[in-house]
Formats: sequence, C-alpha cells, structure tokens
Amino acid sequence: PGFPDCNTAMYLDEKGKLFLFWPVIIANSWESCLTTVRTSTDYAGEGSPKWATNDVLFLKPIDFVPEMKKGWADYHKAFGNDFFKRVGESKLEERVNDKLLSRLGWQPRNKPIRHSSGRLLLPLYSDTYSAGLIAYSDDGGASKPIPAMGGIQPTLFERKDGSVVAYLRENGPLGKIRVSESQDKGVSWGPVGVCDLPNPGSGCDGVRLANGHWLMVYNDLPRGRHRLAVSISTDEGKTWPVTKHLEDQADGKFHYPAVIQGKDDIIHCVYSYFVPGGKSMKYVKFDEAWVTSK
Repeated sequence: PGFPDCNTAMYLDEKGKLFLFWPVIIANSWESCLTTVRTSTDYAGEGSPKWATNDVLFLKPIDFVPEMKKGWADYHKAFGNDFFKRVGESKLEERVNDKLLSRLGWQPRNKPIRHSSGRLLLPLYSDTYSAGLIAYSDDGGASKPIPAMGGIQPTLFERKDGSVVAYLRENGPLGKIRVSESQDKGVSWGPVGVCDLPNPGSGCDGVRLANGHWLMVYNDLPRGRHRLAVSISTDEGKTWPVTKHLEDQADGKFHYPAVIQGKDDIIHCVYSYFVPGGKSMKYVKFDEAWVTSK
C-alpha cells in the first residue's frame, strides 16, 4: 500500500518460466522507481499465477556520463537544441552526474527479446533523462544508455547478423519513431536518429515474425492517437512498405500496443481502447496475410 505499480511487461522463456517485470514507485515520481521481477512456473490454472520469486533489478548503466554527453552532441548536430531549451542544459548536467538518479527510474514498457547468443535483453527507459537502457541477463548487467534526448520506451529487433535495432517512442518535437543500433548484443548503442514511421509521442511495439519479417504496431500519425497501424518490413527495417489499420476513428484514442506471435504464427495484440462510450483494453488476433491483403 502506498507504492504504485505500473507499466508491466511479460516474457515466457523457452523452458516455460513466466517473467513479470514492472516498476514500483517509491516516492510518487517516475525517477524514484525500482524495476522488479517475479517468476512463475505455475500459471496455467484459474486465478493469478503462483509466484516463486520476487526480486529487484539493481541497475548501473555503463559509462553513463560520457555516453549521455555524446548523445547530447549528436542531438545538437542532427536536430537543433529545442529539447535543451525546454529542459535546460544545466539541469540535465546536474541530473546526469547524479549517481543515484542514474541507477533509479528505469522502467519497462515493451517485452524482452532473446538474442541468438542466448542473452535476454530487457528494454527500459527513463523519464528522468528521456533515454533508453537495456538490462541483460547473462551477467546481470545494464547497457550503456541509448541517449535519445526524447526517445523512450524501446522495442527491440535482432537482425540476421546479430545486430540489434531499437525503435523508440518520440517524446520530443520530431514526429517520427527514433531508431538506434547495437553491434555488441545490446551493450553499446550508436547515434539515435529517426526512421520513416510517424509517431505522435505514443508507445509502439514490434515483433520479429517466424519467417524473419518485422512487424510494428504504432500510431502512424505525427499528431493524435485516433489511428493504430500495423506495418511489415521484409528487409529488416530498411523499409516498411505494407500497412493495415487496426483502428481509425476520429473520436477515439488507441495506444500502448503490445504484440507477440504464437507458435501457430497467429499474431496477438492488445492495446488501450478509448472511445466515447468508455475506456477499456482491446485484444485482436490476425496473421501476416491479413496485413498484406488489400
């Protein structure tokens, strides 16, 4: 009681163990949260799972100060300084040099992925820094930050060559999904740019399909959340030529999707469903053929 829980993300591993990740808010502010994890192997019956463990993920980002400052320089060069004007560079400098702040406030939103190397990659983000981070499993480590300056809530894809691509919600003025790449299984991240997919400051999620195609669910608008799209890439994110809409209602809001693919190749998606009659969640299922059909 008195400690809000939010932003859950789940993962079912290859041995059938269920992981539940979420942040516990310590002092009624995002920067005070601790991300926690529970696991269960007894969840198939009625009612809630029987949880076997309950742990805190203690996170120490690698090279946090120099990586964040390098990200600032990249952002200045590519996009100008609107973000710095709004937040204040001196305030950012103070936050970045605060060791306690840099080790708190990291929250999940999107599910982990299992890298082909066996490493589990859990995408996290911070409202304190408007940046991303990856917690990884093989030594309990945390990556270098993804210093997006307004890019949060990463969703991850692995390419055939083992590199990892992070798509991030644009929480700034650019109006498009942000993107960064890692060549070392999610430990360090290259410059954060933008891709061709619109983003109005809302969450997106994606999944690599069994055939190697990439699928993204997102609001394909520069403003507003009244349209929710599914796009397919057949060239590992270079282009997204096929799009179908799950929702398109001028008086609605549809956001925060979560998407997976089942063993039968069916794609399952849930998202917030806000319409004049009320607010709820919606579940849909479809296959890739539905997305590509006219």
